[in-house]
Amino acid sequence: MRISSSCRNLLAFISVAAATHAFAADGYRIIQTYPHDPGAYTQGLVYVDGHLYESTGLNGRSSLRMDDLETGRVLQSAPLSDKYFGEGLAAWGSTLVQLTWQAKIAFVYDRFSFRLLRTFHYDGEGWGLTQNGRNLILSDGTATLRFFDPQTFREVRRIVVKDQGAPVTQLNELEYVRGEIYANVWHTDHIARISPATGSVLGWIDLTGLLPQDERSDPEAVLNGIAYDAAHDRLFVTGKLWPKLFEIKVVPEQAKLAPAHHAK
Repeated sequence: MRISSSCRNLLAFISVAAATHAFAADGYRIIQTYPHDPGAYTQGLVYVDGHLYESTGLNGRSSLRMDDLETGRVLQSAPLSDKYFGEGLAAWGSTLVQLTWQAKIAFVYDRFSFRLLRTFHYDGEGWGLTQNGRNLILSDGTATLRFFDPQTFREVRRIVVKDQGAPVTQLNELEYVRGEIYANVWHTDHIARISPATGSVLGWIDLTGLLPQDERSDPEAVLNGIAYDAAHDRLFVTGKLWPKLFEIKVVPEQAKLAPAHHAK
């Protein structure tokens, strides 16, 4: 997630390979392409009330941002102290909740002013964050997703994400989309669609080729950023250090394989 290791890459590859053998992955169609700050080490992405919010990582470069979707320009920003490595981001009511990687602390901001309201602590690492209208949902790089009460920040339950009985690790940035949890799998171009009730993988989305390798400036310039505009049913994706952000439509595998039928 932060500093690549062959061991973690191998685990991610094994997890996705097992899953994609079990499920025929859905594809995608690009609806629109937007500019994105190529210096943004994207860790969390949220679209709410017509605004795009982003959490960026790396010590000394971490921030909370509001971005202009059309131009990619940063409209508002709050830097984190150099000792913090920014991670996942979720909106809750009039607030934004931002994780940190290993500091075990999350920041709660006023969504409009970016004023820091409070902090809360959690065990383990913080990777991705989303919410389902009842709980905040946190990933930590393992196969476990943890659910927190957004008022008390007490853990209320957890699920283990499995595909055909095999744990799926390296779960990174999260987004809640039409009753499912979407999760980037670190260092892959795959998104897992997860049941929030059971942890079962419901399917896979393969975004291979979305941003060609020759447009990626760094080995860590990997897919990581999912935002859903529930009001207009729009899905946005980007990656760390990517110069582009994409609105995509998921294309079901069966639709890709079915022969085309043309009206007379």
